[in-house]
Amino acid sequence: MGKKIVLAYSGGLDTSIIIPWLKENTEYTEVIAMAADVGQGEELEPLREKAAKTGAAKLYIEDLREEFITGYIYPTLKAGAVYERKYLLGTSMARPVIAKRLVEIARQEGAAAVAHGCTGKGNDQVRFELTVKALAPDLKVVAPWRVWDIKSREQEVDYARARGIDVPVSRERPYSMDRNIWHLSHEGADLEEPGNEPKDDVLLISKRLEDAPDSPAYLELEFERGIPVALDGKKLPPVDLLSKLNEIGAAHGVGVADILENRLVGMKSRGVYENPGGAILYYAHNELEYLTLDRTTLHYKDLIAQRYAELVYDGVWFHPLREALDAFTDKIQEVVTGKARLKLYKGNICSAGAWSPYSLFNAAYSTFGEDDVYNQADAEGFINLFGLPLKMRALMQKRNGSL
Repeated sequence: MGKKIVLAYSGGLDTSIIIPWLKENTEYTEVIAMAADVGQGEELEPLREKAAKTGAAKLYIEDLREEFITGYIYPTLKAGAVYERKYLLGTSMARPVIAKRLVEIARQEGAAAVAHGCTGKGNDQVRFELTVKALAPDLKVVAPWRVWDIKSREQEVDYARARGIDVPVSRERPYSMDRNIWHLSHEGADLEEPGNEPKDDVLLISKRLEDAPDSPAYLELEFERGIPVALDGKKLPPVDLLSKLNEIGAAHGVGVADILENRLVGMKSRGVYENPGGAILYYAHNELEYLTLDRTTLHYKDLIAQRYAELVYDGVWFHPLREALDAFTDKIQEVVTGKARLKLYKGNICSAGAWSPYSLFNAAYSTFGEDDVYNQADAEGFINLFGLPLKMRALMQKRNGSL
C-alpha cells in the first residue's frame, strides 16, 4: 500500500481536483478526505459519493460545531478579541479546530502528510500549517496552490473536466465566501475596489437595513462566568443558542462589518462579514463586563484583547501566550455572570438593561441626589495628590522661564 495523505476537503472546485492531482504528482497514492462541519449550513452527506468519484480512498465527515463554539468561539468571546476593531475572527477561529481534527485523523490512519487547498496569498495557509506544526511537527504539509502549474479558476475547471470530474461552476456570485456557524465572509470581485459600496445582493444572511422590520426586537441573554447559557430565560445548548441568535440578529440586519483589513502575509484585503449572532454576544458580554469589572481590570483586559485577536488572526492558536491569556480571562470572568437585555433595530444593538449578583454599581455612592455615604470634601485631597506630578512639572517650567 502506498503512502497516505489526509486532505482538508470541502467538495468545492479546489479540493475536488486536489485529490487526483495528489495521486498524479506526489508520492501519496492513498488520499483520505476529511470534511469538517463547522456549521456552514451545507448538506455534507452527498460528499461521500463525490469524494469517491474523484479518487478519495475514504471520507470522514466530522461534526465539529460544538467543539468550535465551546473550545474556540467562547474563549475568544471571553477575551473580547476583535481584529482591527471590526473583524470577529470567524474564519480565523475555525481553521485551528479543522486542522486539529485533520491531525487526529492522520494519526489514526497512519498518514505521512496532510494537505489543504489554501492559496499562497491568504491567511488560511498559515493557520492550517501552524496548527500542524504545533500538534504534529513530524507530519509533512502539502499545499498544491504553492507548487502546481494551475494559475486560475478557469484552468482548474479545465483540469477537472479532463478527468471527468463534475464540478458545477456558477458565474452568478463572483465572491469568495467562507461560512460557518459564527459568520459568513465575502471577498473579491467588486469589493476589491475600496471605493465601491457593497452591492445589494452581497448579504446572504442578514437583511439590508432598508428591509429590516420597522419595529424593534428585545432579547435577554444570560451568562455564567462569561459564557452564554440562556436566551429569554430558556437554557439552550451552544449550537442551538448561537443558531437562534443568528436568526434573530439577521432579521434585524445587525452584525454586518465592512473592513479593509491587514492580512498577515502583508497585503490589505477587503471583506464584508455577516456576524449577526456574534455581534449580539459580544455586545451583551461587554454590558456585563461594564457592570462587574473594576476600572483597572477592564482597561488592562482591553490591552490583552488586541493581542489575543492578533494571535487568533495569525493562526497561532496553539501558542503558550494564548493559553496564558486564557488563564487571565478565565479568572476575571468569574464575576461575569448575569443577564443583559438588548434592543435590536435596523442594524443597531442598544442596551436595555443589565443585572448581575456581582455588580459593582452602588446607587448610594453614584447618585446625583442626596446621600450620607460620600464626603465630597474628600475629593480635594485626592485631586491634590493625583495632580501633584503635573504641579511639579509646572513649577519647574516656571522656574526655567518656559511657562
